[in-house]
Amino acid sequence: MLSRLFRQTAIPREYRSNFLHLYLDIGWFGLLSGSAISFLTIYATRIGATGFQIGLLGAISAAVNLVLAIPAGNWLQKRHTGRAVFWTAVVYRAGYIPLIFLPLLPNEQAQISAILVLTFLMAIPLTPVGMGFNALFAESVPSEYRAHVAGMRNITLSITFMLTSLLSGYILDTVRFPLGYQIVFAIGTLGAAMSTFHIYFVRSLQADSPMDSAPPQPVKDPVKEAPPPRNIFSSLRTDIWKTPFQSVLLVSLAFHITQYLPIPIFPIYNVRVLQLNDDNLGIGTALFYLTVLIGSTQIRKLAQKLGNKNFTGWSVASLALYPILLAATTNAVQFYIVSLIGGFGFAFISGSFANYMLENIPAHDRPAHLAWYTIILNASVLIGSLAGPVVAGFLGLANALILFGVLRLLAAVYILRAY
Repeated sequence: MLSRLFRQTAIPREYRSNFLHLYLDIGWFGLLSGSAISFLTIYATRIGATGFQIGLLGAISAAVNLVLAIPAGNWLQKRHTGRAVFWTAVVYRAGYIPLIFLPLLPNEQAQISAILVLTFLMAIPLTPVGMGFNALFAESVPSEYRAHVAGMRNITLSITFMLTSLLSGYILDTVRFPLGYQIVFAIGTLGAAMSTFHIYFVRSLQADSPMDSAPPQPVKDPVKEAPPPRNIFSSLRTDIWKTPFQSVLLVSLAFHITQYLPIPIFPIYNVRVLQLNDDNLGIGTALFYLTVLIGSTQIRKLAQKLGNKNFTGWSVASLALYPILLAATTNAVQFYIVSLIGGFGFAFISGSFANYMLENIPAHDRPAHLAWYTIILNASVLIGSLAGPVVAGFLGLANALILFGVLRLLAAVYILRAY
């Protein structure tokens, strides 16, 4: 099937290995996402975690990444991108192993505390993984194929995520608690290991990779040839805010804050208000990724028609429907319908935003630009993860979801009007 795909899309032979391993990486990541990642917050909710504690799961990672973004960017600048991403991914994803044994802890509060501690420790290597993978993707996929590869990765992720979510929901519905969750976490750990394995084989195709062999007559990179920074302000590379990339950073801030505000609310609303069981949640997730799969087949066409910026803006607008419709949901059938609708928005934004960002980053200076993007992303996660439960505490879960959906619509308007 993959070989037929390569022939149909006329992929040059020298790119095929990278594309294949990028597809397999995200396929195995779908196994991780459809099991351990998807059901960790559900598990925490079922053992009594509060909205604040659920929000902390996102906030802790964001705070760590915020502190480490600039040092990680400087560290990546001096290293081979592929090797740096691989080894930090190994350390980060090893953190999924202890989750298998989490239910063995003596009481539920100890388990919640362990989840928070693991989240903190995993966040340290996660910072260079997140930044480095964006750079690796840009180095290993020529710009004219990025929309195609992003779409195919979404399709592959959707298939494995969908199947794994159904399997995880079935396991949790038929195997006694908490053994079912231990099995689901073990499935996720396998996915993490295999995804990392395939990252190892992704190779840079561009001469601007920091550790690639130099061309016969190299052009000096003014960033790398500059003397060491003399103060913290120069090391922060604040000069990036004087470039056109400033607009992308402000767009990122608007989008990501509104993206993460409702995320801590979703598992609480689904479990405690809608009273959904794990099988319902698994089916809903599978349906969500079914439409991610369908939507992903249209990414390349829409990107070419609208351009990456406009495509990103309309994608955020479609993403706004999910929390609004979820707030009006009262039963499992309606939840399934909302999940089907929400998958389209997720497919479009995941296939458009990264390409919009990458097309505005100079090839010779990716780590520094991605470091600032990582700061914006994690500041947004931190604000959204902590503020979401607080707002929900004042307004109620359903009203908060409606508000967050409206804010996403406003973010979409801002993106469409941005330069």
